[in-house]
Amino acid sequence: MAAPLKRVLMRRAGSAMNGADRETWHYGPGFDAEHAAKQHQALADLVAASGASIEWLDDSQDGLADSVFTHDPSLMTDHGAIILSMGKALRRTEPSLHEAAYRRMGVPILGRVEDPGTVEGGDCVWVDAKTLAIGRGVRTNQDGIQQVANLLSPLGVEVYGYDLPLWHGEEACLHLMSVISPLADDLALVYAPLLPAAFYQMLKTRGIELVEGDAEEFHLSHGLSLNVLPTAPRQVIAVAGFPKTRAAMEAAGCAVETFEADALCIACEGGPTCLTRPVLRR
Repeated sequence: MAAPLKRVLMRRAGSAMNGADRETWHYGPGFDAEHAAKQHQALADLVAASGASIEWLDDSQDGLADSVFTHDPSLMTDHGAIILSMGKALRRTEPSLHEAAYRRMGVPILGRVEDPGTVEGGDCVWVDAKTLAIGRGVRTNQDGIQQVANLLSPLGVEVYGYDLPLWHGEEACLHLMSVISPLADDLALVYAPLLPAAFYQMLKTRGIELVEGDAEEFHLSHGLSLNVLPTAPRQVIAVAGFPKTRAAMEAAGCAVETFEADALCIACEGGPTCLTRPVLRR
């Protein structure tokens, strides 16, 4: 999840979020569609500058404001994409956008998660090439986890499900990736108090060094201080405004680039990882 990023799926906030109702989408008071679009473009510029090719989802104004968070409706594997099933009702049609994009791009479709199963990409963490951890919580259920396991087990991939806390409630979004961001194969940024204990033990057993994000910044940002996008090992993009967490990553040998994201990431509960669906890393 931290190998050099070569190809990534994104969707423009300028069209997807145009006219979005803040209360309907559970966005914070800082949400401003025009400002969010400018901040999203700043992120896209950083991603492109890293050398990654951006594949843009269909740009029609279909009212799917959360579709800018392209990490969630699909999961990429070494064998092709898995089309997921969203736990948030307002996002149920988004996976079809990803499936259409992959067919256009020539990316194989390995399979899909069907109702009543739900899995969101933000709950999926590749520990290594043969180990996938999935958070079981408000957005991802056991049925969905089992369906992913059924697709991946014949390919030699072990899938582990871990229970997540409710934290701020059903309407808020706590994914497994809300509390961990890989920085390199052997390095991850975490907020340990909310990590499932068994997952924490697995990471330690696998020899993955854990960098602790600042607790105060984590709570002030509703977890977004921890949501960072690696464009290469120890090369990351993060939301601006959280100097202690940035310093912790830099102390672990990471180069950190930031962008202003109050109207987009902080207001809408999704960071640079959420806003990207890596398609190819190598």
